[in-house]
Amino acid sequence: MTEQDQKQLGATLWRIADDLRGAMNADDFRDYMLSFLFLRYLSDNYEAAAQKELGSDYRPLIEWYRDHPNDTAQFEKQMNRKLHYVIAPDYLWGNIAHLARTHSADLLSTLQKGFKYIEEDSFEGTFSGLFSEINLASEKLGKTQTERNKLLCTVVGKLDEGMTKFSTRVDVLGDAYEYLIGQFAAGSGKKAGEFYTPQQMSTILSRLVVLDAQDPTTGARAKLNKVLDFACGSGSLLLNVRQQLGEHGIGKIYGQEKNITTYNLARMNMLLHGVKDSEFAIFHGDSLLNQWDEFGEPNPAKKLKFEAIVANPPFSLKWEPTDALADDFRFKDYGLAPKSAADFAFLLHGFHYLADDGTMAIILPHGVLFRGGAEARIRTKLLKDGHIDTVIGLPANLFYSTGIPVCILVLKRCKKSDDVLFINAAEHFEKGKRQNKLLPEHIDKIVATYQYRQEEPRYARRVTMAEIEANDFNLNISRYVSTAVAEESIDLAVVHERLSEVELQIMHAKKRHNGFLRELGLPELL
Repeated sequence: MTEQDQKQLGATLWRIADDLRGAMNADDFRDYMLSFLFLRYLSDNYEAAAQKELGSDYRPLIEWYRDHPNDTAQFEKQMNRKLHYVIAPDYLWGNIAHLARTHSADLLSTLQKGFKYIEEDSFEGTFSGLFSEINLASEKLGKTQTERNKLLCTVVGKLDEGMTKFSTRVDVLGDAYEYLIGQFAAGSGKKAGEFYTPQQMSTILSRLVVLDAQDPTTGARAKLNKVLDFACGSGSLLLNVRQQLGEHGIGKIYGQEKNITTYNLARMNMLLHGVKDSEFAIFHGDSLLNQWDEFGEPNPAKKLKFEAIVANPPFSLKWEPTDALADDFRFKDYGLAPKSAADFAFLLHGFHYLADDGTMAIILPHGVLFRGGAEARIRTKLLKDGHIDTVIGLPANLFYSTGIPVCILVLKRCKKSDDVLFINAAEHFEKGKRQNKLLPEHIDKIVATYQYRQEEPRYARRVTMAEIEANDFNLNISRYVSTAVAEESIDLAVVHERLSEVELQIMHAKKRHNGFLRELGLPELL
């Protein structure tokens, strides 16, 4: 499928969503739309595997089950072994779409049973709770069961019709899913920050962390054993890291997400992009409270370590730092972030799990660069310990959720250089109607500047620790890389000479003009 076809599929699906959601909030309709797309993927994947398994005996599975009642248990065992899940024929997309096209009164109940079956009976909890936020009995779909069934028939029917002419390969459906997430984010305003990092931002972070930590000039690493995003939203950042290295370039992907709906989006997103359930672990819980048992090991020799960490946590989130958290192994060496802004708490959480040969890139508001108090103490220790490698300032209005300019901090445990690279990319963007955009050339310039640690007037500069210390460990980018254009110096002697030449030219011109006036008998100019 061409890139144009992929965009057309995404646009087709978005048009269906936009036409059919009616008065329903975009966030609510998103969950229905994306769940149906995911069911389509599961079904297509399952039927393709069934066709290989059954060979010449393959036919629609509803018919095969009817004709082979004694063979279904062995068949499902084989499917479990190959795919790690099973879908009963009644709940496959083909049957669901048939019920929708025929306006069957059974569609609603079949979908309800199907989602429950996939969550509970499919295979060893692979999809446990995946559709927990999809309420098919909600009055948002209609006041009566008949009205809800009618709307679902329309939505499923249009979705099936819209996708008929497009490929159902996993990468295609994954791209369509990502496109829809982005479109819904665009319509969600401030809520979008809860689940979506724009692709241009994802690309910058992912390209930075896949480079060799000690010597980025050597290029991307061949493989990363573990990658983490501890505020993963819909998982787009993690998938972008995977895309940079290819499907075999990462040992295992780890993500954590507090919002249950977004957590389910991330799991679907992984599977829709061909990431096997054994290749990722997405956990529902609060990273600040470290609600993931795997991350609870305080022994540095035994703790999880990641070669790449990316994150776009909620900006300046209010939190409750307790006495217990003050003794937490993630924070005790640095102190707690203030309750007014958890930015450094998120940073320290991730940094604790960074491997010695790893790179962490995190998006934060500019306040972390210069705010005082507890944040100044944390920032100062990170700098003195040599862990802050690069500070990148970005343009304003890049996010759906906020118009403020943000920065990227790149951190390392064992960095090679003893200075800090400042990149001021705030003026390099394309202005848009709703959001500004970073074009590929803007992204390439940021990455190349970081990779080769290049200096460029009004754009990038390597700053010594002595200079940073002289500035009280304030990292405000404009202190080190000014974008102001210096006023041109004026040489008064040159200006005087030029004015004298102009005066002489005026005198000669006036004398010649008066000569013409005399010939014509007209009064001369004084």
